[in-house]
Amino acid sequence: MSEPFLVGLVGARGHTGRELIRLISGHPELMLAYAVSREFAGRKVSEIAPEDKDECIFEALGPREAARRRADAVILALPDGAGAAYVEALDEAASERIIVDLSADRRFDDDWAYGLPELYREKIRGKTRIANPGCYATALQLCLAPLSPLLKGQPAVFGVSGYSGAGTTPSPRNDPERLRDNLMPYKLVGHNHEKEASRHLGASVRFFPHVHPAFRGLLVTAHAPLAAPLDRDGLKRIFHERYDCEPLVKLQDDPPELRDGEGFSGVIIGGLDVGLDGKSAVIVAAEDNLLKGAAIQAVQNLNISLGLDEFSGLTD
Repeated sequence: MSEPFLVGLVGARGHTGRELIRLISGHPELMLAYAVSREFAGRKVSEIAPEDKDECIFEALGPREAARRRADAVILALPDGAGAAYVEALDEAASERIIVDLSADRRFDDDWAYGLPELYREKIRGKTRIANPGCYATALQLCLAPLSPLLKGQPAVFGVSGYSGAGTTPSPRNDPERLRDNLMPYKLVGHNHEKEASRHLGASVRFFPHVHPAFRGLLVTAHAPLAAPLDRDGLKRIFHERYDCEPLVKLQDDPPELRDGEGFSGVIIGGLDVGLDGKSAVIVAAEDNLLKGAAIQAVQNLNISLGLDEFSGLTD
């Protein structure tokens, strides 16, 4: 049996960090090399994530300390703007080391591969710098990409997610009491995921996000204006031709609900239908914002970059 690839995790305390520890620990070809968390420093990783079998201890490693540690890859699960010093130190220490950045910092950087494999797989292979897409941007693009050549005008997308998407820093958007029996709209103009999806799809998109009192799960409903009429069977055929070979995309007739995405490894797309005149399409997608929207996609990208089976450790 070959030696596993060693993975450093920076930002191990957060919701996504917790999922990454679980995935790395259960992966047949990966091993957790170190887990960086200032708040949990000195505690066993297994106290927080019982799946950890590598007997790691949370450490408060600064950028240069982390860069000196042996690792084949480093996953940065840090808030936006917090990972630049780690990237700089890792670049100086070993440029061939793989970095997967889950923040928004590199999603507009042409020097980094944009890591949405179902759409941009070939651009990820062999790359050592990978920008993980945003959770909403993942579902949004998978909804609209099959229709890109057929669009006329600007698609509009309604989105709602659980409050884990707002991170662990206290705010109204992750306050369970504020969200109780509530639906909270926010950033209705110029949301980062709107800009991200528009850039990578090559088509302008409008996006309207909301927070729901559920902890996790994400749902988007997309309305796409079409240049020529299309019937429902034709719409469904387009999506099946695009995604039937994708293990992490599930197509179904009924529209998925937000709860369907919770704990699901990929994206569920359904509710495919067209307007009465056939010149607009509706698509609904559900995912877990912490899984395909973050941690699972990071490991999927890491598998591709390392030359492993893309879905190793991710599917049964």
